[in-house]
Amino acid sequence: MKLLITIALVALMLTVVVLVSGATRVTDEQFDAAAVYKSKCVACHGKAAEKKFDPALPEEEMVTAVLKGKKGEKPPNMPGYGDKGINEEQAKALIAHMKSLKQ
Repeated sequence: MKLLITIALVALMLTVVVLVSGATRVTDEQFDAAAVYKSKCVACHGKAAEKKFDPALPEEEMVTAVLKGKKGEKPPNMPGYGDKGINEEQAKALIAHMKSLKQ
């Protein structure tokens, strides 16, 4: 009986975790690159992406920097956002937004 109750509780906890984590994920369609840039990036890159951003770099290199981070010539270093919920498509949207700010 105790084993059955334990299994039921574990199943319930796993269900709650799955529901909560799924509810807080942002789909690519819901992703607001401008809002993320303003909250996470503007402090280091500036309002017009004028600092520490070279739009001429290959997109793949920039995506890797967003997802995995990049050590700069001097601090602050670029943190990786892949482990903070940003995926490849969202990184591309951020890069496109930054390019639009430079124009």
